[in-house]
Amino acid sequence: MAPEPGWRETHLGRMMEAALRRFDARVLELMARNIEVPLALSNLAARAQVGAAHIHITRHLPLQGARLTELAAQAGMSKQAMGDLVDQCVAWGMVAREPDPLDARARRVVFTATGLVWLQAFQDAVVQAEAEFHQAVGPEVATVVALGLEAYAT
Repeated sequence: MAPEPGWRETHLGRMMEAALRRFDARVLELMARNIEVPLALSNLAARAQVGAAHIHITRHLPLQGARLTELAAQAGMSKQAMGDLVDQCVAWGMVAREPDPLDARARRVVFTATGLVWLQAFQDAVVQAEAEFHQAVGPEVATVVALGLEAYAT
């Protein structure tokens, strides 16, 4: 028996993926327009050089920093892929690698002053994108979606 046509485009996972892509794109668009974000980073975001993958660092890097392996695990990425993203973010001045105070052999990834400005812009953009989501679907649906995703994710 053949699968139903079109099911791959309409299943829940596909819709969640599309919603996440739309949400992240809107967040990056808002960040590109944020006057507090350094011009170089705004230009990178506006030209889609900073993408959803880079948002993994913004979402998952604790303020006190983390080892690359911890950051990769939090983001659900390989250490090598996260290392490539961190290298780019180091070049852009968003993060730095510092010695780990608990293990002299290890290094921690930490936000720079520029990275903290980027993080604040990320928070501001997420708040606005969430407000736009609430306006688009209505407060009741937005609440049900948030509760449903929270229950499903745990």
